[in-house]
Amino acid sequence: MGDIDRNPQQRSLLEFKRAVPQIELVTVERSRTRLAAALRNGGLDVVIVTGKLPLLDNKSISLWSERVLVALPHDHPLAPHDTIYWTDLRGETVLLSHDDPGSELENLLISKLVSPEDRPKIERHDVSRGMIKGLISTNTGVSLVLESEMGINYAGLIYRELRDGAGPSRFEFSAYWRADNENPALAAFLKLLSERYPSPPLGR
Repeated sequence: MGDIDRNPQQRSLLEFKRAVPQIELVTVERSRTRLAAALRNGGLDVVIVTGKLPLLDNKSISLWSERVLVALPHDHPLAPHDTIYWTDLRGETVLLSHDDPGSELENLLISKLVSPEDRPKIERHDVSRGMIKGLISTNTGVSLVLESEMGINYAGLIYRELRDGAGPSRFEFSAYWRADNENPALAAFLKLLSERYPSPPLGR
């Protein structure tokens, strides 16, 4: 798909709230492990995450995808470039949060730069992604982010698309829910998601 809404997850929730205003929505942001546990225990009706959520007796649908970007200080030497290649990160310090999708971003970076001498220095911080942006603004390093994070303004930061020879890198988002969950509110939300992000025809 082409460029997405700045924050498709928020957009979907707002659209659902307008369509069914009598339903009380509660959102949570936790680690993938804690979200999976809450879904398994019935504490959550639906979880939207990147990648796979391996759980027994769950169902899923694919939603949107987001490009991977590099967040830079506005005066960084790479800032004048419209597009940055993974190989351009050599010699940089990449700051990543332990929060999701930090580990997935790190795995992606390692897969793009297989040789250790070509990789940037990776620093992992036990802080929120917002705090990582604060560190970037002090010229401590750069970071990898997803496209929807461009909507969260932080003074002094710019975002550039990361590419390799095959084009931009993307992360896929999916919704997961328990197969035995009969909550009518969940059914209504899943209907909205399936209409908003229809599956491509077979063969494409």
